[in-house]
Amino acid sequence: MTDEPTVDAGAEAAAKRGGHPRHDLAPLLNAPVRLSVVAALAPLDKAEFAFVRDLVEVSDSVLSKQVAALEEAGWVEVRKGRVGRRPRTWISLTPEGRAVYERHLAALRAIAFGGP
Repeated sequence: MTDEPTVDAGAEAAAKRGGHPRHDLAPLLNAPVRLSVVAALAPLDKAEFAFVRDLVEVSDSVLSKQVAALEEAGWVEVRKGRVGRRPRTWISLTPEGRAVYERHLAALRAIAFGGP
């Protein structure tokens, strides 16, 4: 067994296309807060706005702006409701958002660990 990282499927796919894996990066996810939000949502079905805000360590207004950009792209869904008398907002990744995030991560891995 070697200590060298293996090239994953993202690097192999980019090599077959003849392109650098950076072409699979999602420009919208180049913003650290948006990437952090999507990464926080990836393992979950949905999350409360306040949970994501605290996890990503941003203000309500910063998170709201970044979630709006992701929602406009069709990558997150925002649902509003109530728990008892308190208003709540839940955020979840759409199937497209999850696919974009996975492709973005694969591209980052390919770049870091030996992509073309």
